[in-house]
Amino acid sequence: MYLALLVIFLQCSEFYTQERVFTFNTVEINVQPSVQVRNGDPMSIVCHADISKSTDFQLKHNFTIFKDGKLVFMTVSDKGDAQYEVSMARSSDTGDYECTVEAGGKTKSSNSLHVWVTGMTKPILTAEKKEVLEGEVVKLRCELPEEVPPLYFFFRKIKMNSTPKEKHVFEPYRNFSVVEFSVEEGDNILQFDCYGRRNVKLKFESSEHSNKTLVTVREPFIKPTLNTKPSSNITEGDRIQFECSTVVARMRGIEIILQKNKTILKSVRDEKLLKYSAIATLEDSGEYLCKVEQGRASKTTKLNVVVSELFPKPVLSASMSTVDENKELTLSCSISGFRKANFSILRKNSNGDIWLKNSRNLTMRVNVNDTGSYICKAEVKGIVKESKPVRIKVYAPVSKPALSVASGLPEVVLGKPLRLICRSVMGTPPIIFTFYKGNEVKKTVINDTYATFLDEDITLNDKSGYKCDARNNHSSGIKTSNILNITVIVPIRNASLGSIPYGEVEDGSETAFLCSVKEGSWPIHFRIFRKTDHEVLLFEKSENADRIMWRKEAMNRQDTGTYYCMASNRANVDVKSHPITISVILAAWQKGVIAAFVLILIAGAVTLTLWWFLYKKKKAKGPSMEMSGSALATNLTSEKLARQHNDGDFYSGSGYIEDNENHMKTTDESKGLWTRLSPSLLGFCGKQAF
Repeated sequence: MYLALLVIFLQCSEFYTQERVFTFNTVEINVQPSVQVRNGDPMSIVCHADISKSTDFQLKHNFTIFKDGKLVFMTVSDKGDAQYEVSMARSSDTGDYECTVEAGGKTKSSNSLHVWVTGMTKPILTAEKKEVLEGEVVKLRCELPEEVPPLYFFFRKIKMNSTPKEKHVFEPYRNFSVVEFSVEEGDNILQFDCYGRRNVKLKFESSEHSNKTLVTVREPFIKPTLNTKPSSNITEGDRIQFECSTVVARMRGIEIILQKNKTILKSVRDEKLLKYSAIATLEDSGEYLCKVEQGRASKTTKLNVVVSELFPKPVLSASMSTVDENKELTLSCSISGFRKANFSILRKNSNGDIWLKNSRNLTMRVNVNDTGSYICKAEVKGIVKESKPVRIKVYAPVSKPALSVASGLPEVVLGKPLRLICRSVMGTPPIIFTFYKGNEVKKTVINDTYATFLDEDITLNDKSGYKCDARNNHSSGIKTSNILNITVIVPIRNASLGSIPYGEVEDGSETAFLCSVKEGSWPIHFRIFRKTDHEVLLFEKSENADRIMWRKEAMNRQDTGTYYCMASNRANVDVKSHPITISVILAAWQKGVIAAFVLILIAGAVTLTLWWFLYKKKKAKGPSMEMSGSALATNLTSEKLARQHNDGDFYSGSGYIEDNENHMKTTDESKGLWTRLSPSLLGFCGKQAF
């Protein structure tokens, strides 16, 4: 029975487990009526879960709806659908929506859906004041209710018969903005409005314009009036008076300014009237401006004034503009069609004009210090007019120019440029200098006291002299320098050194060294050097020749070495020859002495060898004879006994043989000694010979 119940329980459990199996097929999100909704219309965000079940059973669904990643709606339902209702869609509802469903421990999310609420709420515009004065400001506030920042606000100031002025403000954190508009001269009745704008998916969307706000403008003062006395027919010398006035509501802070060409002539404060007077001159003609200011308010009036000329400017004339020193100069001042005037003649100076004479005419004898600009002045009825300046140049004659070489000496190295200087000590600049090579004009220079010329075409055959002349505007004319002759220096080329004898020189003999150059201008400075461990100057001399000989009377072993010579002239270039090698060897008589000495040494060695040999032989012969006698006696006795035994006679030559062997041995020893001595003697002789 228990077994049957267990089987039934297991089957029921398996059946129950099979009934609770489910899976998410899809989770979808959509919007009604469409993904693009007008601002203010209702919309519904619907989340639908498509689930497959093994059997029909109840399943709790947890629906969560997100907008741009933020939770906006959550509900629990037995059904597979959930709906998020928005009664009035606003632009802030624009965004990406996503739905997530959780059931039975399983979760699934939908794809993202972009919803765009088109249109924006109408902005509300308010003004801080409804009535303002000119120069004050109008403070405006524009609000976009129910809109979410960031937002752009645009404000407009609207005047009759003019283009609206617009200001815009970006508000990243609030849905309203505040701006100020200044009230300018001429603003009477002003209207203001505003509108908003936002950025959606890189597209701008604008709201409709707000209500128009009306602001009335009052004048703090009226436009000023500007008059002159006399009002017309103003002539130089007349007294002219300007009057500028206005009517103000409040006197405090009022300021009146009179200007001409942006230059303030006069100003008054806390007054309604400004007066200004002056003696009229021709320069007083022009446009005048009267400006009234109070706070930010400003109003202006313009008036054009014409002053008639009483007399024209005087004209100064000179008998000549360039004058020789110590000549007379006449200056005359005149006014066209007008003679009754007070004239004066002056010279311009940076520290103030220098008065010369109260007269129409001036005659004077001039010097170079009178060079300058001169003017004349004429006065009529207190009006003083000045002429245009006249430039007078007084010339002193140029002195005879001096032509010289920039380096000092009248010479030039072949292949190098020649720089000449022409200088005139006296004379009023500018001076015109002209350089000549022979009779050919090479260069013309305008300068104050000197000029330079660079001749780069120097040849060995240049025989033409140089000269220059100088002149200015003095009537004395041209002055010419003396002719300058130039020496062309040829640089040294190809120095060589030789010797007699060449190569090997006997000790104590004389050697002649010859240093020569292929070309070069005289005098030439020759130097002869010997180079061993260091360079030693042996000889130097300057000659008007292309070669020089130096004799070394007695050469010795220390004179062995490398020799070379160097040559230079005024071109200041040292030219070095190829080196030669001199070896000092023994003289013939020295070699004879050494040979004789060597022979004497050899003879002495041979004599010593023979003596030693004989001495050794004599000393060794005595014991040898004694020993041989005893042996001979013994041998003879033995032989005799033997012969007696053999019945025969025998003669022994052993004594002779032994002496011969000793003689050969001594000869070999003396040969060995000679062999050992010979290299030493030969080495000694070789050292003495060399």
